[in-house]
Amino acid sequence: MKYSVPLIYSFILLLSMVFFHPRVNAANEQWQALLKDYNKHLQNKLKSKGIPAGALSIVNGPDNTYVKGFGVTKLKNGQRVNEYTRFRLASVSKTFAGALTAKLVGQGKFSLDDPVSKFIPEFANTSYKDNLKVFHLLSHSSGLVPNAYDNLIESRMNYPDIVAKLLSVQPICQPGQCYGYQNVMFSLIDEVIISSTQMSYSRWLNEFIFSPLQMKNASVGYQSMVADGNYAHPHVRGRKKWHTAKLKKNYYKVIPAAGVNASASDMAIWLKAQLGYYPSVLSKDELARQTRPYTQTKKELRRRVWKKHLKEAYYGLGWRVYNYDNETIYYHSGWVQGYRSDLVVIPHMNIGFSLVLNAETGLINELTTDFINRVLAYKQA
Repeated sequence: MKYSVPLIYSFILLLSMVFFHPRVNAANEQWQALLKDYNKHLQNKLKSKGIPAGALSIVNGPDNTYVKGFGVTKLKNGQRVNEYTRFRLASVSKTFAGALTAKLVGQGKFSLDDPVSKFIPEFANTSYKDNLKVFHLLSHSSGLVPNAYDNLIESRMNYPDIVAKLLSVQPICQPGQCYGYQNVMFSLIDEVIISSTQMSYSRWLNEFIFSPLQMKNASVGYQSMVADGNYAHPHVRGRKKWHTAKLKKNYYKVIPAAGVNASASDMAIWLKAQLGYYPSVLSKDELARQTRPYTQTKKELRRRVWKKHLKEAYYGLGWRVYNYDNETIYYHSGWVQGYRSDLVVIPHMNIGFSLVLNAETGLINELTTDFINRVLAYKQA
């Protein structure tokens, strides 16, 4: 008996609908249940600790996106937080620096192996000479003592003067031989970009990352943060309660390290970009370049919240790279006065997570690891 090709195709399509569609629905129902349970858990935790506000972004593949704002922008006379309310990302800003650098390297603007002295001649007259490479800046492997001159960021001293003092500091190891987390040194990538492209880091970020990704609330700097009333004010803990604090400008001196502002809707887009869903903005090669494990960070293995799960820990270009219960995750956290932030990308699962709070609380560590654990259990079910 002969069958027409269209009839065979119709039969195959019918079988796929019968056997595949229920599985898709079941998986989606499980995911929605996970989101519902986590959302309830998150709100209960924030309420129990009196946290003023938060911004949550979760993506699962290209089409399944969840964004939500919680609480109020400030405790007295604040407005309700929504998905467009801006928060300070603090050191999560470093993920943007890593991505932009990977993009510019891909365009041939400069090489990660170029000496920093090629772009900042003052380095040629220091102990670094030509040993300090561009990738050392973004992988925290410059050889400097951790957080060198961060105290001056919080002073009235301007950034160029802080850098001048930095040049006189003797490294504790040769570049590439030890890990030392930096903010001042990290932000020298701005000078590298200006020297090699004649455009500032901020302009590159706005025109070639934020704009094409349509991250409409994302910005850099203090003035952009307070441009209108829809931003989350910082909060610090007193003896018995949270207090609204003044938004400080100090860490906006180091834009690549800590100067990005964004909303929940922006962060959902950023997560999708990190998962490869915007290849015209960040290609597969560029994403791989930023998460190459340059520097081993053994100290992370001893952190209370992580130590039961982490098997390996490294730092790439603006990203932490972890083996978390045998699953590769890309991660970064942020902490500046009045704000905490966490960002997680699980590339092999196509899942991303972002949480930003307008309060200095260690609760965020628990909330992030809880989400990761729920996702791993969901995928194994």
